Amino acid sequence: MKFNESDILGLINLSTSVGRDYDKNEIQTVLLSGEIYGHKNEYGEIVSSAAIILYENNLASIGMVIVHEDFRGLGLAKEATKKCIDTVPKKTQIMLISTEEGKPLYKKLGFITIDNVHKYLSDQFLSVQLKKHVVIEDYIEQDLDDVIQLDSAAFGGRRTNLLSNRIKQSKSCLVAKNNKGKIIGFGLSIIGSANLLIGPVVAKDSRTAIELIHELIQNYSGKLRIDVPGDINVEIEEFLTKLGFKQVNTPPIMVRNSDHLPKRNNQLYAIAAQVFG
Repeated sequence: MKFNESDILGLINLSTSVGRDYDKNEIQTVLLSGEIYGHKNEYGEIVSSAAIILYENNLASIGMVIVHEDFRGLGLAKEATKKCIDTVPKKTQIMLISTEEGKPLYKKLGFITIDNVHKYLSDQFLSVQLKKHVVIEDYIEQDLDDVIQLDSAAFGGRRTNLLSNRIKQSKSCLVAKNNKGKIIGFGLSIIGSANLLIGPVVAKDSRTAIELIHELIQNYSGKLRIDVPGDINVEIEEFLTKLGFKQVNTPPIMVRNSDHLPKRNNQLYAIAAQVFG
């Protein structure tokens, strides 16, 4: 079945039951940007879910694949994920970020592993001194077209709807400008139930990305998370370590209807969230 806003509490409860940290704002953004399918038990409680977000340029992302532990082994994850696949045009390139446990299922559904994401967590921000090379300002509505263009080239697909919704959800959205006032990067921070999530971060170079990340987490006293795609840049890795981040795992990126990620320009330094690819 297809879920809607009236199912948000049930989806939060499902997420919590398996140790995931989806909250109301995150699920609302998923619903506004895509669709969520799954199953309910005889009491009307949600026991499985899978979300699909269709972007422009014939690209989609699947995430939020969750099954309550009391209902595992019944094929619910396969059914919900297949429903997601069936809702988009047949030749759509679909990507997802898998758990190790989920890989066998996704392989059966035609996905192949082509890369990894590096998940970093920090219990507390450690302050460092940075010499500024770019001007960082708060995002304003007039910046949206530039942000979409930068994200499209970095991610490999145009995500107009998602970015509009994600910016509205964000705690902070910042843009980086060069000395001519041209936007050369942007970054978002999202307050979640467990962490302040940093991403997406897109920048013309690692130095600009570092300054955006630093500004996004400046003075935040809680736990932090950032997911870095692909072969991690050495400068970014060293910087995150200085800030107190530790890499906790490297979940695989899998794709269907392709043997590679969409063409990217190596300017994506942090993903939006695993559900969004």
